[in-house]
Amino acid sequence: MVKFQIQKVIFPMPTPSSAEFLHHRIHCAQKTQHIFIVEDQSELAELLAQELVQNGFETTISERGDTALQHLRATPPDLLILDWMLPGLSGLEVLRQFRGFSSVPVLMVSAMASDMDRVLGLELGADDYMAKPFSMPELIAKVRALLRRTQLWQLSQEQDRQNQADNFHHGNLVLHASSRQVTLRQRPIYLTKSEFELLYLLLKNPARAFSREYLLETLWPDVSSGCDRSVDNTVLKLRKKLKPWGENIETVWGIGYRLSPAG
Repeated sequence: MVKFQIQKVIFPMPTPSSAEFLHHRIHCAQKTQHIFIVEDQSELAELLAQELVQNGFETTISERGDTALQHLRATPPDLLILDWMLPGLSGLEVLRQFRGFSSVPVLMVSAMASDMDRVLGLELGADDYMAKPFSMPELIAKVRALLRRTQLWQLSQEQDRQNQADNFHHGNLVLHASSRQVTLRQRPIYLTKSEFELLYLLLKNPARAFSREYLLETLWPDVSSGCDRSVDNTVLKLRKKLKPWGENIETVWGIGYRLSPAG
């Protein structure tokens, strides 16, 4: 059974007249996602925290907008639950400033339940909106949905970065490693498996000279060495298909082939 430990820390306020800021961080023995709750109704904030902890999250509570914003700058959460009406700084102003430095998902909660209020919150950067009173199961479902959407977006961004890393450019030729596609002057070039793998190897190692023996053993491991012409024939076909770019595949006399550095 997972055990939770609740810690309460009192933070100093910006001015002597400010109310105390109660910071609850509920630590779980395993790594969990962190939800920051900004809600000035203490009982509701505690209830939200308890429900979230029971569903496997870690929580922090702030009852003031100004102090919450300071904490958000220092320690970004995985998701922010933000009330509209707050002392110190309104929820809308917290949201406006928060969106200036973070794309973390925001679930706004408020007794302001008109369509215009919802639209205003969403236009300022909230990802979803719940009117008080609300159902706890529905709130938990919305939290999970927002986190899931964020994770999918992050995975998509990572995939885009990976795809960019897998793209090799040399002049007006582009090789897309993940999709095994080659374009020359933005037109597709259709290559055989051995042609693609030879080009891929050369593009990954521009200016490096590869011996025929190395290329043969690497790309045609089932072919015996000696008089086999697989490497030379594949280079010849590549040069022809990639004309005039194919001239970048240079012969290194007495050794083999290399790709000239991109100009």
